Amino acid sequence: MSNPPTPVADLLIRNARLVATVDAGRRELAGGWVAITSGLISGVGGSTDPQPAAAEILDATDCLVTPGLINTHHHMFQNLTRAYPPMTKAPLFGWLQSLYPLWSAIDEEAVFTSAWIALAELALSGCTTSTDHLYLHPRGAGDLLGAEITAAKDLGIRFHPTRGSMSLSEKDGGLPPDSVVQDDDEILAQSEAAVLRHHDRSHGAMLRIAIAPCSPFTVTEQLMVRAAELAERLDVRLHTHFAENSEDHDFSLATYGCTPTEYLERTGWCTDRTWVAHCVMPSHDEVHRMGAAGVAAAHCPSSNLILASGLAPVVDMRAAGMHVGLGVDGSSSADAGSLWLEARQAMLLAKLRNGADAADARMSLEIATVGGAGCLGRVGEIGALAVGATGDVAVWSLTGPTFAGALADPIEAWLRCGPTSARDTIANGKFLVRDGQLQSTDLDERLADHRRISMRIQHLDD
Repeated sequence: MSNPPTPVADLLIRNARLVATVDAGRRELAGGWVAITSGLISGVGGSTDPQPAAAEILDATDCLVTPGLINTHHHMFQNLTRAYPPMTKAPLFGWLQSLYPLWSAIDEEAVFTSAWIALAELALSGCTTSTDHLYLHPRGAGDLLGAEITAAKDLGIRFHPTRGSMSLSEKDGGLPPDSVVQDDDEILAQSEAAVLRHHDRSHGAMLRIAIAPCSPFTVTEQLMVRAAELAERLDVRLHTHFAENSEDHDFSLATYGCTPTEYLERTGWCTDRTWVAHCVMPSHDEVHRMGAAGVAAAHCPSSNLILASGLAPVVDMRAAGMHVGLGVDGSSSADAGSLWLEARQAMLLAKLRNGADAADARMSLEIATVGGAGCLGRVGEIGALAVGATGDVAVWSLTGPTFAGALADPIEAWLRCGPTSARDTIANGKFLVRDGQLQSTDLDERLADHRRISMRIQHLDD
């Protein structure tokens, strides 16, 4: 009786200098290969393991192969005011209040275009999954969440947008103008509608939705409580800004009579459904309380530096059992949408805060992949190269003057040398970036649209 035919993979990535799987065993496979079939990883092996036949072969000679990177915090519409000069010297609260009037002019076209450009930029940096915290919904602006979902589908990137919200305007003691806030009932109704319309619970889903009140200083306490209850009922995740800087911390003490962590606890957010952005200010005890509760954190190192927010206790959070992911944050604060850059900054800042031996490139690779999967509730599904996980892969060339002499450790070379971008970025088994080039043919048109809209938003077309 003949043997059954060997399954043919759709794509085989082979001959890598190293495959860093970031799987449960943290296997690192010299001369390794990865096979993808029907959007999922169907095989992973080293140089001596038999390789499957494949419809397409991608040679990864002199390359590091990693899981696709995961972006866990962003505000994509903000790239319409990237590096806006008047804002470069303001801390968080003043920075926000100065930009809200500009951002209040966004509409569906602006959100679609800014999201498309942001996701393209992320893909060039090896990102295959991104979230977005879309908390600004000006009256009459249209279906903004739907607009950015359309952009993600057009590019083919895995997307976790959040239905953000603000309900406290300046007249209520908050920061934003009245034109961009909604009342609690409207926010909750539209959040539920977004989940019911878009959220895909299937394995390998390309689109999932989370509920995301903007921050404790822009929404009511009652909205925080009701949002947590809604997320529980709908079985989706929760996201918000948290303990971002000393202003944020002091606001919580003055307004709510408690620290931001205590506020999370009393509003029902201290659960394993929650991931928070920034998490700069928690005490040692609070870190351990959040770790015990299963709260995860999106670390945004460049934004924290530009706004002088502080050094997040990343090493301590990981030691306490918290999932820690990476976020590029909005392009009006971080300015660059490169997850590679954030991974490098995370390594350097952790060394600065906790000592030279406290962090290395492998820690940052974990934060950028499996840590992000933990933030999004998808450990074992995204963020690792393992059979059955999604076919999301980044291939990084380690050649040229930038990497000359970096021979001993491909992972350390990847992050300590550079700057670098992904040679190839593959999401769901399909190329987003190949040989360093975005595969969409629409880039020039989208850039022209973006420039026109950005000129309008910044009042440069007057």
